[in-house]
Amino acid sequence: MLAQLYWHSHPHLLSSKKTNAWVLASDLTKMMATQFDCQYCTTSLLGKKYVLKDDNPYCVSCYDRIFSNYCEKCKDPIESDSKDLCYKGRHWHEGCFKCSKCNYSLVEKPFAAKDERLLCTECYSNECSSKCFHCKRTIMPGSRKMEFKGNYWHETCFVCEHCRQPIGTKPLISKESGNYCVPCFEKEFAQYCNFCKKVITSGGITFRDQLWHRECFLCSGCRKELCEEEFMSRDDYPFCLDCYTHLYAKRCAACTKPITGLRGAKRLLWEWTSHDLHLLRAWLATPHLP
Repeated sequence: MLAQLYWHSHPHLLSSKKTNAWVLASDLTKMMATQFDCQYCTTSLLGKKYVLKDDNPYCVSCYDRIFSNYCEKCKDPIESDSKDLCYKGRHWHEGCFKCSKCNYSLVEKPFAAKDERLLCTECYSNECSSKCFHCKRTIMPGSRKMEFKGNYWHETCFVCEHCRQPIGTKPLISKESGNYCVPCFEKEFAQYCNFCKKVITSGGITFRDQLWHRECFLCSGCRKELCEEEFMSRDDYPFCLDCYTHLYAKRCAACTKPITGLRGAKRLLWEWTSHDLHLLRAWLATPHLP
């Protein structure tokens, strides 16, 4: 925050907003009747300029030597006849209060601090501010910016690719072509689950050229999830191996147990028919040359 001294007129003194004040002794009658000396060096102040500090008068020389702040830039004292510009407990001469990069004056202008350096807004934005991913322009200090996937946007540049309305902090869906608000994405790109008929936004699976939510891809028999399981299909309906075996596998004529031949695969393996067995027995009974 920029601090400046402003001087106000008074019949006997010129005063600042602080308690320190220049005073010109013009009431000669009172001065001659009372001893009026510098509080520090005891030099008479009659007819001279002086400064009041805590209601005590000081000659200009003593005041500057004892009470003056030192300029942050030039390290010289800021004398009583100079403006003392203050920011966060640090002081500058008016002529020393400049941008540390371009050296332009910062008096009565907005500025920012970076690593103890004062910078004008232009230098600060060029050196420290983010660039908008959309328009490539600087995002000025103090303005709102949106962050998404490690990139930054002006709030007005972070818009839906379809309706061009600002997305802000609303839910969005990202594609290679851009970012979309949910209503526009559903209109333009949405694919629907074959089971629940709701939009699939991510994590869907494909089976028989149809899309499913992972949580909707269930065994048609026992209804357990199949997304991480091996399964079989019958008439385009998926089944877990247990249900498929129970419902559709042929049974051994001798032991009545299911003949699966599945071996945990996602497809049926070779199923032996009676004709296949007859051919195998005939082949085994035929002598073969060594």
